Order: sequence, then C-alpha cells, then structure tokens
Amino acid sequence: MTATTETAPKSPIVFGTDGWRARIAEDYTFENVRRCADGVARYVLGKGEREKGVVIAYDRRFASEHFAIAAAEVLLAHDIPVAYGVHAVPTQMSSYEVLERGASAGVVITASHNPWTDNGFKVKAPTGSAGGPEMLAVIEAAIAEGAPVERRPFADAEAAGLVERYDPYPGYEKYVRRTVDLDELKAAAIDVLVEPMWGAGAGWLSRLLGGGRIRINEIHQERNPYFGGVNPEPIRPNIDEALTKIVRDGHELGLLLDGDADRAGAADEKGQFIHQLEVTGLLMYYLAEHRGLRQPVVISVNNTSMAARLGKHFGIEVYESPVGYKYIGPKMIETGAMMGAEESGGYGFGMHLPERDGIYADLLLLDLVLKEMARGVWPVSKMVQQFHELAGPSFYRRVDVHVERAAYPETKRRLLEGLAASPPSALAGQPVTKTQALETKDGFKFFVDDGSWLLIRTSGTEPLVRIYTEATSTEAQEALIGAGEKLVRG
Repeated sequence: MTATTETAPKSPIVFGTDGWRARIAEDYTFENVRRCADGVARYVLGKGEREKGVVIAYDRRFASEHFAIAAAEVLLAHDIPVAYGVHAVPTQMSSYEVLERGASAGVVITASHNPWTDNGFKVKAPTGSAGGPEMLAVIEAAIAEGAPVERRPFADAEAAGLVERYDPYPGYEKYVRRTVDLDELKAAAIDVLVEPMWGAGAGWLSRLLGGGRIRINEIHQERNPYFGGVNPEPIRPNIDEALTKIVRDGHELGLLLDGDADRAGAADEKGQFIHQLEVTGLLMYYLAEHRGLRQPVVISVNNTSMAARLGKHFGIEVYESPVGYKYIGPKMIETGAMMGAEESGGYGFGMHLPERDGIYADLLLLDLVLKEMARGVWPVSKMVQQFHELAGPSFYRRVDVHVERAAYPETKRRLLEGLAASPPSALAGQPVTKTQALETKDGFKFFVDDGSWLLIRTSGTEPLVRIYTEATSTEAQEALIGAGEKLVRG
C-alpha cells in the first residue's frame, strides 16, 4: 500500500558544496526530505537502475534516523530496494556500501559540521564519490518539478523483502586492511587521544586499533545532538578541550573527527592544533615519501600552496578544483589521483575511496607519525617543524562572518558584484598580483606580492561568508584576515 502527498510548488532545494542543509523544523522538514528522496528515486529510475537499489545512512543528529526512514519510504514507494544502516554510521561508510554493493546511489542524512540546529541530505554516486554536479542537477530538476510524492510504510516494505539492514564495520575493516597494516599500528608504543566530537565516528578508531600495545583514549563517545554546544568541526576553539587533555594527560598525538567522521584533524604532544592545510601537506608527503606514490593530487582552490611545492619536489602533478567533494571526487577519478583534499579537512585517497574519509585519513596520519618516529624524527611537533623545512611556510586562518538569514542574499549580491566590478589593487599594504574568480561564481581569490593569498567565498549551505588566508608569516596572516573582514563588512 502506498500513500500520496499532494504538494504545491515549494521553495527550491539546491545542493551546495556537499548536499542540502537547513535548519530543522524551518526548511529541514520531513516533507522536504521526502522531496529530496523523490528526486533521487526519479534519478535512479531514469537510469533504469531500480534493481541496483539505494544505500541509506544517517548520523547522530536530532531525529536523523527518523528522517532516514522518511527518505527510505519514498524510495520504497517506487519499488527501489533499500539498504538501511542498523545504527548511525560515518558518512563514508555509505560510500563504501554503495561501491561494494554496486548500488545506484546513496543517501546520507547528515549536516556534517553544521550547527546542531541543522540537518542535511547528501547524495553519493555509484563510484563511491560524492554525487557530482551532473548527477545533482538531474536530482534538483526532478525535485523542482513538484510531482506528488508517494510513500510506502517502511515496515510493510521490509516485510516484502525490499529492505536490508546492514552493519558496515566488518566489511570496512577488511577493506581498510588492503592498504593499511592495522596490526602494525596496534603494536605501536604510542599514546593517542581520539576526539570524535560526539559524532557518528565515535568508537571506530578505538575498535579498529584495539587489542594491541597502542594506548587509545577516546573522549565524547556518547550521542549528544547538541554536540556539547559547539559546531562538530575539528578546528579551534571547538576542540580546545581535547587540546587541553592532550597536555594534561601526557598524550603524544591527537586524532580528530567531525560530526559525521568524513573530516580529519590532528594535534601534537604540546596540544598544538595541526591545521587542515598542514594535514593536506603531511598526507601528500606521506604518500610520496613513505608509500613511493607519484599519482596526481587534487586540492580545492582554498587549500594549500604547499601542495604545488611538494608536487615540484616529488614530481607530482597537482590539480586545483572548486570547493566541495562533488568536484574533487570526480576529478580524482578523472585524473587517477592518489589523493584529494579540501581546506575543511576532507581527504580522500585513490587506493581507498574517491571520497572523504576522516577515519582512514587519521589511520594514515598515525602511520606517518610512526614511520617518522622510526627515523628518529620525534616528537610530533618536531616532525611538523621538519616537514615545513621541505614544504615551506603555511600560516593559515579561516574566519566565518555570520550574516542574518534575511540579510544574506543582499550581502552575497553586494560582495560578488562589487568584487567583480572593482577588485582591490592592494591588501594589507601589499600589491595584489593576481585576482582569480572562482569557477563556481561564489567568490574571489587574491594573491599578494610575497606569495600569500586571501580568499573570500560566500557559502552555499549556510548564511555566512568565509574568509581564508595562507600567508608566509603570522603578521601577514592577521593583516590579510583583517583586510578580508573589511571587504566583507563593507
């Protein structure tokens, strides 16, 4: 039995850099989740892939499992089989399941690192990557048609054999073991703090690395949809409690995850945050120096200039993409890249998945630390210092300028039109040597005389403007951030 909900034309649902996100009970409603699921269903049917089915996963946010059921019921009304997670799982586990099952698509109910008040809807491609622009355009067009949305009760469809409940852990562990020696990591004499930020990645690193010599102290494992009052993004000041514990409790390394565990982070034994651009460089260095790989690397436009310098040193081609894994993942596949990296801490790997995987990235960071330790480069702070002698300086900072939702469209228009018509000729006392309009038409990147850069980008998922800089010194960093804030605030 199916039911039909008659829907009048609704406000458009647009997928940003990584899915559609909105505030729960405002735009993020069961009705709109069903509209998104109907768009996915029509995409699958349009490809003639009903039998391949769709994988559904969800995180630990408020009511995520209920929104996931709502999405599943729409797909099931179209007789599309559904693989449904037995519990909240990291986002990349859905990518793994899609790839392993040969599914037509994947759906994840998550807002990643957004504020606790939000939830979201991500789409995964059959390749295991984030749904690319072409796939999302088809889904958005189907949603915009506003056709009546059918639903089939989940229990009824499950009784009919259209629902399979899955636990991705056993298969994922086996998949990881193809490229990571977990037993070697378990045998390491190192003390590690793990911070999953109350998210869907809680318990995964402890489980993967448990039962050996390595000492793992994992905090914030319980479900808390409030995320302790901070955004579940592994950057300062959100992770300051973890940084304090590293020093207080004598840990030698910190490994960090975001709310849906597709982003990674790290900290040294002094409780110093190793920023995302440094992690990009460290992982690229690890693959080249310790794995001997020389395939291309794909980085987002707001990521590090160190990648180009490392590429020159190791003979690795580096491609730049727009912000978002819906661009990076397909580019990785196109170029046969060994790694893709975005500024926000999302890292994917050709030998694993062309999709962000914070758990896998943290395992590789741990392996890097151990291999450098074996060379006598220890502790972690010394390893980072020595890395910069090769890769060059990277003084990075990002500032999010929040705007009232009602005022955001006008703020966005003013910035994009104003900077296009009259870009600055100098920033922080340095002449601008190059102005780069982003391919996605949502911002601009300015290069100054000493090689530093400033990027201003309007968000597609939140009412805010992001200001990024990577500079050659702390002084240049702060001066450029100040210049960027002045531009944004008018």
